[in-house]
Parts: sequence; C-alpha cells; structure tokens
Amino acid sequence: MSPARRAWLQRLALATGVWGTRGAPGSISHAADPGGVQRGRALRFPRDQGAHLDTRTEWWYVTGWLGTAAAPTHGFQITFFRSRTGLAADNASRFAARQLLFAHAALTQIATRRHHHDQRIARWNGDPATLPAHAAVDDAALRIDAWSMQHLDGVWQLRAPAGGFELSLTLSRTQPLLLQGDRGFSRKGPDEAQASHYYSEPQLAVAGRVQGSAPTAGSDERPTAPADAGEGRAWLDHEWSDQLLHPQAVGWDWIGINLFDGSALTAFVLRRRDGSTLWAGGSFRSADAIDRAARNFGPDDVRMVPGPRWRSPTSGADYPLVWQVQTPVGRFELRTLLQAQEIDSRATTGTVYWEGLSELLDGTGRRVGLGYLEMTGYAGTLRL
Repeated sequence: MSPARRAWLQRLALATGVWGTRGAPGSISHAADPGGVQRGRALRFPRDQGAHLDTRTEWWYVTGWLGTAAAPTHGFQITFFRSRTGLAADNASRFAARQLLFAHAALTQIATRRHHHDQRIARWNGDPATLPAHAAVDDAALRIDAWSMQHLDGVWQLRAPAGGFELSLTLSRTQPLLLQGDRGFSRKGPDEAQASHYYSEPQLAVAGRVQGSAPTAGSDERPTAPADAGEGRAWLDHEWSDQLLHPQAVGWDWIGINLFDGSALTAFVLRRRDGSTLWAGGSFRSADAIDRAARNFGPDDVRMVPGPRWRSPTSGADYPLVWQVQTPVGRFELRTLLQAQEIDSRATTGTVYWEGLSELLDGTGRRVGLGYLEMTGYAGTLRL
C-alpha cells in the first residue's frame, strides 16, 4: 500500500473514531470473537466487518445505482446473510451445519423496465476456510459458490453471476464509516434486547459492469445482452443481532439515501399488524460534517406516511410506492423508479419483500438523492 493511501485511510479512521487498516494500533486479534450485541461495545475495524458467529443473525447489504444523478440506468442489490442454527453445542462433527449462509442479488434496468433477482443458500460448518461457502471473521470475505463479497482496505469487490443477469462491481470508500445509533448500537424496538450492532458505508464510489437479459421462467438462463459498464454510488449496511424484532412487529419500511451533495440519510419504521408504528429511527450525516458523528433520530423523530400503492401480481401484496418522510432534518418525498421490484426469497430466507431503486425529492419537488427503499411484512409477517 502506498504511503499516500495509508495516510488517507488513517485520516478516515481518525474521523470515524476507529482504525481501518490491518495491524493498526488498537485493533484486536483477527481470530478473536468480541462477543454478542451490547451497548457500549466499541466496534473495531476491519474485525467487525467480518462475521460474528456467536450472534443469531447477520447481514451485509449493498444497494446502489449506475448512471448519472439525473438519469440512472441501473439499480443493483446484493446481500449476504448468515444465520446460526444452534447446532454448535449439540454436534461436534466438523460436517455439522452450524451456520446457514444465504445471498440475494437483484438488477433493475430502468430503460427496459425489467427487474431480475436470484438467490443462493448453503450450509456451513463455521470454518472460515471451508469451500464452496464461507464467511471470514477477520474482515469481510463471503462466498457461496461463484457469488462473493470481499473487503480490503476500504474497497469492496462484489460478484454475482446469477440466472439471467450478472453483477461485477468495485465499491471504493469516499467517507468514514457511519456508526448507526449509539456508536454502533442500534435499537430496533421498545426493549433494550431488540437491538443490533449496525454501521453503514454511504457514498461508496461504484465502478464495474452489470449484464442483464429477459430470463425464462424456471430456467437458470445466462445473461445474453452486452454488459453495461458504468459508474455510480452505493450504500452498504452491516448488522448483526441476537434479537432484532419485537413480537408485535410484522415488518419494516427502510430507506438509505445518498444525497447528491454528499450527505447520507437513513430512516426506518417498524410496523404493527394494524399499520401503526412500533419503533422508528434513522440518522443523517451532512456532507460538511463527515468528520463528526451522524445525527441519530429517536423513535419519535421519524414518520413515514404511505401514499399510492401497487399490488404485486405474484404475491398479491400491496406496497406503498410513494412515501412522505418526516425527519428532524427536513420533510421529503420518496418515489420508486419502477413498480415491480419485489423479491421472492422463499427458497432461502423464507420471505417475500420489496426492494428497489428510489428517488428522494425535497419540498420543491427537486430530486436531491437516490437510494433504496426496502419494505417487508406486506406479503406475510416477517420472521428472522
């Protein structure tokens, strides 16, 4: 690594309050497991970008777009999930499936109004060196067959050769990590136990290529259209938890938006069955304060009011595709760029949800950012 790049990473680390290079002072052993989810636990990087095998649920979630702010051409999503099975204490065999790994990938083609998605699942014994599926513990390195997500020194490499489309992308850090909640401890319900460790990487610079085609139902068709190369912006979330959802929660509505001025906005609402808000939160970090902690929103600070809906012809779920988002830093309107961005993941995580590229508008109707909206629990109560 060049001295200039090392100095740049150190400035990012100091601005965030963490160290972001291997072997730096204050880092912990790569093999050490820092324990479960608890308030006050200091996150350490790159260790905490790796897997936390002692916790029940974990995911690395990337969304983004290619093109220009005025005319995005593609939206993309790739998520790796890890779930502990509970077999570790009961089965000493090295072949025991102590963990399950899942992955979802999706590509939205704006010009053709097409949305492709695919999924993978694998049993894993918990050994980070196992192939063809594993999750490293010293830094992020996830793999299920040919699908992979890997981090090294502020750069993420993503690859998903899927049925009917392919993603091959590089994401480069442009800002310090954003610790959500109380220094990375994020409440997700009225009880303290309903929480996750949660950090984000907004404003990732994207380069690479995506390739799509019109897949044939029931086939594992390979992409046939020419690959589209491009640049854009991405958002990464990494969360791990032992108990995420309150028993009354049926799902959530979440947005992660990269604003064009370099700011970053997160907002989420957890819903009860009657549609009322059980819990809410989020954060905002302005472009002129990336060297300081984000402004975090409390459960009474965020309102997300649904507008017109779209009924999925596949699941029958009704999804709001326009939202009025009220936060302490302003009121916005969120509009989806394509209705049909539903993902049927019943073959892996057992749920159907909506996840798609959306635009954020200010009070004058001007587009001020692009990002992703995720809506769960509309096709049935979400179970994690």
